[in-house]
Amino acid sequence: MQSLYRWRAPVYDLELAAFEPLRRLAIDSLGLQPGQCVLDLGCGTGLSLGLLRQAVGPQGRVTGVEQCPAMAERARAKIQAHGKAWRNTEVLLTPAAQVEWPADLPPADAALFHFTHDVLQSPAALDRTLAVLRPGAQVVALGLCWAPPWQWASNAFVLGAALHSMSSLDDLACPWRGLAARLQQHRISRHWMDSIYLLQGQV
Repeated sequence: MQSLYRWRAPVYDLELAAFEPLRRLAIDSLGLQPGQCVLDLGCGTGLSLGLLRQAVGPQGRVTGVEQCPAMAERARAKIQAHGKAWRNTEVLLTPAAQVEWPADLPPADAALFHFTHDVLQSPAALDRTLAVLRPGAQVVALGLCWAPPWQWASNAFVLGAALHSMSSLDDLACPWRGLAARLQQHRISRHWMDSIYLLQGQV
């Protein structure tokens, strides 16, 4: 999977351009406030960083987490291109299961999982992420899921996209299962002819 994303990194932003309305929906669903701290798990090339930073403002903090060096490099380039204006934004090159949160920082206020199926299927990654969130923190996950069997066109789209972006199709019928079980409350909505799910929850 690392080699796949290394190959996709140069064209990744273009590939995901059609999904920008969903990205905005997911970020808006976090209900971020100025001054808050938000985690972007599996941040890829940093496509969400600008919107997240806009939501939390200059007094907030945005921390992206990405384990593919080629993706993280492009995300960091976006940050550097904005200079001091984005000094409150960073990208950690590490698996989500090994995130080290600075001891001098308070727990994060929110977490975004945007098309991060593999992260959501890792109990260690979920446990580690929730460990650095404060009680009551907002969590949003958006990604691919199987539609009902009779929606063959939707499922053809899901299969094609999944084979291009996931190491496993495990639990694609309910990809949010592990995360939802760890939240105090959550709700699910479906989009794009049931091929995309949006989970909104609270720690």
